[in-house]
Amino acid sequence: MKRRSYRLAIAAVIFALPPSLAHAQSADLVLCDRIAADTSDPDKPADVKGVAEIAPADIPTAIKFCKQASGASRRAMYQLGRAYAADRQTPQAIAAWRKAADKGSTSAMVELGVLFGTGAGVAKDEAQARKLFERAAEAGNPRGVTNLAALGGNAAPSDPSRARELLAKAAETNAEAQYQLGLMLADGTGGAKDEAGARALFEKAAAQNHPGALLQMGAFAEAGRGGPKDSAAARAYYQRAADLGDDDAKKALRRMECPLAIKDKRGNLVTNLCF
Repeated sequence: MKRRSYRLAIAAVIFALPPSLAHAQSADLVLCDRIAADTSDPDKPADVKGVAEIAPADIPTAIKFCKQASGASRRAMYQLGRAYAADRQTPQAIAAWRKAADKGSTSAMVELGVLFGTGAGVAKDEAQARKLFERAAEAGNPRGVTNLAALGGNAAPSDPSRARELLAKAAETNAEAQYQLGLMLADGTGGAKDEAGARALFEKAAAQNHPGALLQMGAFAEAGRGGPKDSAAARAYYQRAADLGDDDAKKALRRMECPLAIKDKRGNLVTNLCF
């Protein structure tokens, strides 16, 4: 009876630990995600917005909290690499991405592949870059797919048809893959041109607030590509993309508001006429 009471007492002590101790790791990860999550990372939770680039003012905070969270999270380890890279600490970024890649982070594989492919911070090695892109692509990472398809040279010929196949698999759930596959369908890269199919993919990605897809939906709706022409819808898509900071969308809105362009005799834009 005493032994049982002793065990219950231990359990009571464990459950009575302050929340700050019990959830310190998850709190670190939340803060790491908030300022350093990559918008295109397949590991990113759906409720995390992510950032295209870590703001300079957030870099020290990102390094601190991502480092604290990295022991239990490959996503945090990858994001720690992003923070080091943003701070131009390339050796530290590479070390973090290696660890994240070893844990299965496909985004870390892509970043390492880019470094090997360009020779930035490491000896240039296209064969190693290809291996990393292939691992990421086979796991469904859209950037891995597109980088693999784009990697030139005799050791790694471009294969857009294979890129289509891999993107099609990833596009079942991933907005970036939907966007990238949509671009290939729209241009007829790697297979038949299919503007209706491209528009459907852009629409799916736009529903997830993908800036590029919002811009494409605006262009397709404005021109009537792959579906009905709808100026109001085009303007709405452009506005959503502009609100996310897309400069091309801002230009498109300006063009729609001021459709007539006044140019000089050399063809240079002087001004637009607005109505």
